[in-house]
Amino acid sequence: MNILVTGANGQLGRHLRLLGEESQHRYYFTDVEDLDITRRDAVLNFVLTNGINVIINCAAYTNVDRAEDEESVAELVNGTAVRHLADAMKVSGGTLVHFSTDYVFGGGIYNRPCREDASTNPTGAYGRTKLKGEQAIAEIGCHCVLVRTAWLYSEYGKNFVKTMLRIFDEKEMCKVVFDQVGTPTYAGDLAKTVFDIVESEGFRGKDGIYHYSNEGVCSWYDFAVEIARQSGKSGCKIEPCHSDEFPSKVVRPSYSVLDKTKIKSAFGIEIPHWTVSLGKCLQNMK
Repeated sequence: MNILVTGANGQLGRHLRLLGEESQHRYYFTDVEDLDITRRDAVLNFVLTNGINVIINCAAYTNVDRAEDEESVAELVNGTAVRHLADAMKVSGGTLVHFSTDYVFGGGIYNRPCREDASTNPTGAYGRTKLKGEQAIAEIGCHCVLVRTAWLYSEYGKNFVKTMLRIFDEKEMCKVVFDQVGTPTYAGDLAKTVFDIVESEGFRGKDGIYHYSNEGVCSWYDFAVEIARQSGKSGCKIEPCHSDEFPSKVVRPSYSVLDKTKIKSAFGIEIPHWTVSLGKCLQNMK
């Protein structure tokens, strides 16, 4: 089996690079300098030339705030490019594995973990463009395993964990919002889950939308406190605050806990609690 991983220099892509070394299948790892997925002809040519059976699309425009000013750019990566990937898999008969986000929710009132069939209602450009990617896949009708995730972090790139570790070293006090609730997701766990799914026999018969994050629930404030505790950085006082103390163009979801019943049942996986996975990530950083 020939597997293309796009966005291979990002958080998920970096972990998939490591996992791919263990596989008997052939992996192709590309980023924008290797393959411009916003060009339909480039995508289709790469897929047909290399006999690609599966695309794992880790490429995305993820700057939530900047997307408000660059929605057309975000839509090109999160919507148009996804359509090209789906179209290539439709032509070749392959399967697209694509990642979406909890930000496709947010505009409604949620008080229980969001299931895959919950009504989408994004409140910002990032969520809207990611939803357009989902809609493009549905319109093309290719084989697809679509995984929505949330609060992604890892040893790589820019993310909340690395930002907080830097702040703890630089400041004596910081404020973190406590009125946005969800679940952190360690990219290493998500990458391993997707890797196991793709490597397993018969995953082609399980197309659909799935939710994945680590287990448990917390606010960003709780997350920051746990980062400080596990990293042993106690010199910075962390205070809870409301979201309106940090004015933003984006209305972020106040509750975006994802229900993971479907993916656990379909693929027989166990998901670690977010505090356990945070510890694993921090240990790897050392």
